[in-house]
Amino acid sequence: MTIDYEGRLFRRAGGGDGTVARYRQDGDLVWAHFGGGKVRRGTVTGTCEPDGTLRLGYVMVLVTGEVISGHTVNVPERRADGRLLLREEWERFGEHAGAGVSYLEEVAAPASGEEAAASAGGSADEATNVRM
Repeated sequence: MTIDYEGRLFRRAGGGDGTVARYRQDGDLVWAHFGGGKVRRGTVTGTCEPDGTLRLGYVMVLVTGEVISGHTVNVPERRADGRLLLREEWERFGEHAGAGVSYLEEVAAPASGEEAAASAGGSADEATNVRM
């Protein structure tokens, strides 16, 4: 399945905590900035495989001032309505070390406040999921 992530918005499946990511893509290079909820600012950068799987590294600063980093592998699944669901296997490094699985859902149209959260930290190309 070929997927173009350019401009897509994602949040934690089920509504999340207000953290929203806007993804950008140039060829196999993918990145996103995120904010909202517990995240003051965060970024992910990585690559997209031909099947749409994302391999990303991330860094975020929480509202508490904590800095968290790690990596993820996100496997896409297309829902019946055409939106994407990403199964995200993540691992955190350092003081906040841990691992787990999360799900990110594509947001079809930003709800009130989500577009602002996606712009947190500087530009309209921003936002992702808090791995906590």
